[in-house]
Amino acid sequence: MTVTQERVRRPQSRAAGPRPDEDPRGALKRSVGRNLTAYGFLCGALICFALFSWYPMIREVVLSFQENNFVDPGKWVGFDNFRTVIEDPAFRQAWLNTAVFSGLALVVGYAVPFVLAIVLNELKHAKAYLRFVVYLPVMLPPAVAVLLFKWFYDPGAGLFNQVLDSVGLPTLSWLDSTSTALISLVLVSTWMNLGTGTLIYLAALQSIPGDLYESAELDGAGLFRRVWHVTIPQTKLILLVMLLLQVVATMQVFIEPYLLTGGGPENATVTVAYLMYQYAFNFGDFGGGSALGLMLMIVLMVFSTIYLRVSREAER
Repeated sequence: MTVTQERVRRPQSRAAGPRPDEDPRGALKRSVGRNLTAYGFLCGALICFALFSWYPMIREVVLSFQENNFVDPGKWVGFDNFRTVIEDPAFRQAWLNTAVFSGLALVVGYAVPFVLAIVLNELKHAKAYLRFVVYLPVMLPPAVAVLLFKWFYDPGAGLFNQVLDSVGLPTLSWLDSTSTALISLVLVSTWMNLGTGTLIYLAALQSIPGDLYESAELDGAGLFRRVWHVTIPQTKLILLVMLLLQVVATMQVFIEPYLLTGGGPENATVTVAYLMYQYAFNFGDFGGGSALGLMLMIVLMVFSTIYLRVSREAER
């Protein structure tokens, strides 16, 4: 059999595209039918985003320019809500407390997970167990973790004061003193979110080529020099991304002052998010609460824009 005859006898493969005599509308219907499931999941996600993300943001912008009690029709008041909020003595204190909380959280909650990740990366044994222990606080509901620390901070039978008393140190009024209340909230927030940051940093550390550490060891570099000259330069992008995420997260702090201090003592722990809650649900001023929320959203949008640009640089 010749090569020509063999080619003739082989069945001709069907073309991938539609036949010339095929109805384009029928091809379109079949294509939509094949992708109907994907379109259904996509529509579900879009509906969820529209109802629980986009609509609340649009509604917040509208409410910030209205006097509205959700019973009577809303009345447009222009920028009166913003003026009322800005003239409130608690306004400046709330922004100051939020900035101080974010700064303290960066000093404590940003550095501790990175150091802990370096320690876990250097260990040779019990790595899986220690990772589980570090991540365990993240699995607790936030309210449970905060209420647990409320018992720790109890001025009488609290765990922290018992420890201080057992070593001969004076006890502290953790949540009742203006000098310690805010840092107490920072410690709670750091413990609650320690596991997530640690595992992210640990994943970044394990992606560093081992040859770099071997070369550093051959040059006589110790642990601290290896961290400074190898670890930090190799993870600088993830460090910057985590820094921006930390700022965005800490500026929205609410559950800690709400459950632990109620904004006290003397407004020492009132944050922007907590003041927004007070305006809306304690004072019944939904316009003022929305105005505060819009201000906070604008600030967070700035940091989010920076985060997106840094993320694009990291992908490149």
